[in-house]
Amino acid sequence: MSTSDTVIDIKQLEFSWKENSPLTLDIEQLKIQSTERVFIKGASGSGKSTLLSLLGGVLVPQKGKIEILGQPINSLNSTARDIFRANHIGFIFQMFNLLPYLSVIENVILPLHFSAQRKQRVLKNGSIKDEALRLLAHLDLSAEDILSRATHELSVGQQQRVAAARALIGRPEIVIADEPTSSLDADRRDAFIELLVNECKENNSTLIFVSHDQSLESHFNRSISLSEINQARSKV
Repeated sequence: MSTSDTVIDIKQLEFSWKENSPLTLDIEQLKIQSTERVFIKGASGSGKSTLLSLLGGVLVPQKGKIEILGQPINSLNSTARDIFRANHIGFIFQMFNLLPYLSVIENVILPLHFSAQRKQRVLKNGSIKDEALRLLAHLDLSAEDILSRATHELSVGQQQRVAAARALIGRPEIVIADEPTSSLDADRRDAFIELLVNECKENNSTLIFVSHDQSLESHFNRSISLSEINQARSKV
């Protein structure tokens, strides 16, 4: 895949949560290219998380087309969408969604249990544990006592970096981050974004980062205002 390839292509998308209710999203077109680092900004309740769920195939639109890596995912059944998402997309959630009964390393390698493709990418270059440790070290989380702890014993910043390593393992083509810095102070927030951006560059992953905090825009090479591409609000 060349860096000029389109990895996300949305056309004539319409989504509402209930039948015959006002649209939450109405997007005529949105294209994102391979290896772009895209910042999507919007106020709380503007539909940012809904858009990410559509990109990941968690939700499907009532109308329109969503192509991810050339695959029209809204035409797939739910099982096929789950498999596609596991193989190609790494998610960093706002609340991190770490499993408290697993160790740090077990949380990081969890996606490999659901994606043979990502697992094979890791095994081509070494062991699974070594790759997990490499990612954690690159994200400034490598102390042995931390790695052996349960995730609920970690600080918010540490949990955030574990969640990022989990999203990045196996070099997914697309990494999606949904407001993952909302609970951090400015210094830790900026440091985390730099670490995340650098790791995505190294992996040639496309990064889509969603936030209401416009001060983060400078970390990204493209910024999209959801209010400018979403026509639903103007129609309500």
